Amino acid sequence: MSAILPPSQRLWWKEPVERIEIVWIAIAFVWCLILTFMMPYWHVFGKQNLSNEAYRTTPQAFAAKAQAVVDKWKVREVNGVPVVKPPAGADIYLVGRLWQWWPAYELKKGESYRLHLSSMDWQHGFSLQPVNINTQVLPGYEMVITVTPNKAGEYTIVCNEYCGIGHHSMLGKIYVVD
Repeated sequence: MSAILPPSQRLWWKEPVERIEIVWIAIAFVWCLILTFMMPYWHVFGKQNLSNEAYRTTPQAFAAKAQAVVDKWKVREVNGVPVVKPPAGADIYLVGRLWQWWPAYELKKGESYRLHLSSMDWQHGFSLQPVNINTQVLPGYEMVITVTPNKAGEYTIVCNEYCGIGHHSMLGKIYVVD
């Protein structure tokens, strides 16, 4: 193809396609199909993605819900952060704000809880380690995740979305007991 040809003779779809190009296009197309069908498979059978809900909220309304949970089920404090032990099946609220996850929770192994997440100020990332549960937490939105702890231990909540100068210290705790 030449740039000195008139436009009517420079159309790429009128050029013959080499055999090797057809082979690579076919390989790319088949690979795209495999990945497209694997995404729902991983979601359903691999438990790779969270099924969650999102609702509009205000920081004041969400903070009031979180405070009500703390007032109702607080069992102790660790380093000035209340530890809340809700009953199985409860709706629990976790507040992300500069630079803290509040409150800490003590959950029972094998029981399900609806974990509500929201930010009071900036975008934060909720990452529960070492189980690798990740989601974004945005101000003005309430993310709801159903969690069922299957192993006792102490889990750390890490903010994995840069949120300012104290980002490195934004940690929270979830304690899972038998």
